[in-house]
Amino acid sequence: MSVILITGASSGIGAALARHYAGSDTTLVLQGRDALRLDAVAEACRARGARVETARLDVRDRAAVATWLKTLDSAHPLDLVIVNAAINGGDPGGDVETEAMAFETVEVNLVGALNVALPCVTLMRARGQGQIALVSSLAAFAPLPDAPAYSGTKAALLAHGLALREKLKPHGVRINVVTPGYVKTAMGGEYQGWRPMEISAEDAAVRIARGLARDQDIVAFPWIMAAAARGAALLPESLRRLGMSGFKFKIRVGR
Repeated sequence: MSVILITGASSGIGAALARHYAGSDTTLVLQGRDALRLDAVAEACRARGARVETARLDVRDRAAVATWLKTLDSAHPLDLVIVNAAINGGDPGGDVETEAMAFETVEVNLVGALNVALPCVTLMRARGQGQIALVSSLAAFAPLPDAPAYSGTKAALLAHGLALREKLKPHGVRINVVTPGYVKTAMGGEYQGWRPMEISAEDAAVRIARGLARDQDIVAFPWIMAAAARGAALLPESLRRLGMSGFKFKIRVGR
C-alpha cells in the first residue's frame, strides 16, 4: 500500500491531489488548516476506498511538525510527500507589501515547507527510498512585482529542491519541484487580474501526478507559460518589464 502525505490538502491543488490519489491501495495523510473542508476532502477520499488520516497542524511549528512526521513514518513509512501548503502574497491595495505580510509569507511558504520537507529527507535517506515534491510556481522563474515575497519563496523552493535532488539521488530519495501556472482555486480566486491559460485544480493534479510518476526534476505547466517564464530571466530588463506589465493584480479585500 502506498502512503502519501499532502500538506495544504483542505482545498485547491492539495484537495485535488488527494482525490486523484485516493484508492483502495493508498493511505493518505492530509494536513490542512480548515477542519470542515479538510474533513470533507477526507470523506471524499474514503468514499474512493482510501485509508485517510488528517492533521490540523501549523507547518510553521517546527518542533511539532518534526514530532508528527517521525510518529507518522514509524507507523507507516511515507512513500510520497507533497509539500503544498502556502498562502498568497501581495498587498490588498496593490501597494508594496508590508513587512508583516512579507514575513508571514516567508514563514508559511518557505520555512513551513522546509519544516515538512527536511525531516522527511532525513527519514527517507535513512531507509534509502522515498519521494518529496515541493510545490513552487512559475513565479519562481518570472517574479510577480505585486507579490515579491510569494515569488521569492517559490524561487527559493525551486533552487533548494533542485540542489537537494542532486545531493540525494545517490541515496535513493527523489526530489521534484512543481511549478504550476494559473490554477482555478479559492486561493487563486483572491487575485484580481489577468490569469492566462488558467486550468482547473483537477487538471493540475493529473499533470502533477504524471510528472512525479516520471520523476521529472521540474513539473512545469502549461508548457507555453512555462517556456515563457523560464525564458524571462534571460531577457533585458526593459523587455522583461514590458512582458510582465500585463500580470499586475490586486488581492481581494477581506481574505
